[in-house]
Amino acid sequence: MSKSGALDLASGLGGKINKVEVKSAVDEYEKYHGYYGGKEEARKSNYTDMVNKYYDLATSFYEYGWGESFHFAHRWNGESLRESIKRHEHFLALQLGLKPGMKVLDVGCGIGGPLREIARFSSTSVTGLNNNEYQITRGKELNRLAGISGTCDFVKADFMKMPFDDNTFDAVYAIEATCHAPDPVGCYKEIYRVLKPGQCFAVYEWCVTDHYDPNNATHKRIKDEIELGNGLPDIRSTRQCLRAVKDAGFEVVWDKDLAEDSPLPWYLPLDPSRFSLSSFRLTSVGRMITRTMVKALEYVGLAPQGSERVSSFLEKAAEGLVEGGKKEIFTPMYFFFVRKPLLE
Repeated sequence: MSKSGALDLASGLGGKINKVEVKSAVDEYEKYHGYYGGKEEARKSNYTDMVNKYYDLATSFYEYGWGESFHFAHRWNGESLRESIKRHEHFLALQLGLKPGMKVLDVGCGIGGPLREIARFSSTSVTGLNNNEYQITRGKELNRLAGISGTCDFVKADFMKMPFDDNTFDAVYAIEATCHAPDPVGCYKEIYRVLKPGQCFAVYEWCVTDHYDPNNATHKRIKDEIELGNGLPDIRSTRQCLRAVKDAGFEVVWDKDLAEDSPLPWYLPLDPSRFSLSSFRLTSVGRMITRTMVKALEYVGLAPQGSERVSSFLEKAAEGLVEGGKKEIFTPMYFFFVRKPLLE
């Protein structure tokens, strides 16, 4: 089960970072980002440190608010957030044609929520690749509780340098994860390398859309807020991602920004103008209560110093995501389905 209580949240804050070093880790993390004057080049050259710090600092908040699957979803009217998240994951499995006996790779798997859902839905063996030790520790425990430790596992490694032989996997997917890569072509080339010839890769990417104007100060601020609150070295455009996957050698079967025809906006759970009991912790009121609670836990010493600042930059990200979604300059679900040629 996901951590659900205040003390669960407090116990996980900082991840594998020594609790007395959380505040300094927050200082270092914030300095990477444009919102605080940081440079894109520094984020890309130090992406391993930046992303690891981010997930050590943020994972407990994610699990407390979102559950085990840290991603957005295309959503139908009358569909709960949890239902839409599961369907979003099932969509990948169906697109990839996953079947029992297939060996599947989840690139950037978080604590394994999608991995477990897809493995149970398709009866496949899924390996989760993740470079964050704290998330892998949580994922292994959750796999054990779900009873799938025998068929699904985790590998700690950088997705820019995967420790797998060529042509290992029958299918590969990534859900809002490869956006952390400093170089999309290099990342996609590694996925290409470990995928068997003739097999497919499906991905949901975080991207700026054609409506984004890099010379618009408001657009730039929104982009900076999203990068700060989500551990991103940069946010690429949909065109850049599609070009990169082609340059890596893949054949594009189809691509689409799934946010464009989602009956309910993907950012609805974070929108301060709406309220939901079923996803209360994600609402503006729920997030305010969480911030107040974290401040109190930090004050009495149950949460490490710096925890409130993590809550604050995650809140800044929520604001940027909602504004970026409303202005249609950002999408968390640019989907493409590509194939590794049978003959190279």
